[in-house]
Amino acid sequence: MSQTWLVMGLGNPGTQYERTRHNVGQMVIGNLAERMGGTLKRHKAGAMVMEGRAGIGGPRVVLARSTGYMNTSGGPTAGLASFYGIDPEHVIAVHDEIDIPFDAIRLKRGGGEGGHNGLRDITKALGTKEYLRVRVGVGRPPGRMDAADYVLKPFTAAEAKQLPVLVEDAADAVVSLMVHGLTDTQQQYHSRG
Repeated sequence: MSQTWLVMGLGNPGTQYERTRHNVGQMVIGNLAERMGGTLKRHKAGAMVMEGRAGIGGPRVVLARSTGYMNTSGGPTAGLASFYGIDPEHVIAVHDEIDIPFDAIRLKRGGGEGGHNGLRDITKALGTKEYLRVRVGVGRPPGRMDAADYVLKPFTAAEAKQLPVLVEDAADAVVSLMVHGLTDTQQQYHSRG
């Protein structure tokens, strides 16, 4: 079994989506790549990829973000897992989650997709739900706003001020997940409220 991890940050391509709630997963990948002192490079699997280590002496990790749209995240995820010989148990999807308050982080293995098309496509492509998820809270849409419209909008001014801290925390959670495991990381992050 491979000890290499694949961390896939979900989102959409293009500058119009860069600062939206739906792209928070890709923001986390950017943070991790910066920490590791590298840059993402184009991969034939339809993704931007960087290989490195999670901390000094940490596990080997492949950071990735799809070059396609959110709802086609499965192909690049499965393609990279196959290319690097990574089992689904070592795949981490980092994504926005409207059912969690803004600035909260929750982690889980498996379970439903909660209407998240990126996760649904990954589950289909990997043939299993048993991969890890780092769920970054973006809060619920106000009033009667459609959830799909809401996640494609930029963060509010107040949220944007807190966003760097949220992205940093989510990146820390990803590293903790690889180094300390799911249970310890859940205890650390789920106790925050």
